[in-house]
Amino acid sequence: MPNRRILSITAAVLAAIAFTGCATQTSPVSVADTIAAKPQLSTLNGLVAKTGLTDTLKGTGPFTVFAPSNEAFSKVPAKTMDDLAKDPAKLKAVLTYHVVPGKVMAADVKNGNSKTVNGANLALSKAGDFVTVEDAMVQTADISATNGVVHIVDSVLIPPAAR
Repeated sequence: MPNRRILSITAAVLAAIAFTGCATQTSPVSVADTIAAKPQLSTLNGLVAKTGLTDTLKGTGPFTVFAPSNEAFSKVPAKTMDDLAKDPAKLKAVLTYHVVPGKVMAADVKNGNSKTVNGANLALSKAGDFVTVEDAMVQTADISATNGVVHIVDSVLIPPAAR
């Protein structure tokens, strides 16, 4: 009878693993909700909300967002952040410079310029598994959303017109 007991315990463990696996699955959400759900993107999420871009990023898209981490925002000089906080149009231009129309997965990145939502060109490049956007390195790629994809980057990108 020991074999029966082992089989019973094994079945219970497998059932628990299967149940846990299902419980941790999250249903896909919009780019805006994806950003909001990532603790390391809380600064970006607050700025997106402040500029009224949340509804846009919940829209049909698709959008590719190169999302600066909180650490990336901490590297921006305080004066620059203060200037952006005082000028909502400039802040919106900076944020939309991080958004490319369409869904561009890391594997699909081609070396060259892509037009951003704010109208400026953004230099994208790929070498092996490494993807860069201007001077920023993609740290976490291909976070899928229902209306696009989010790539977490290590720097805040400033469009040429806002420099």
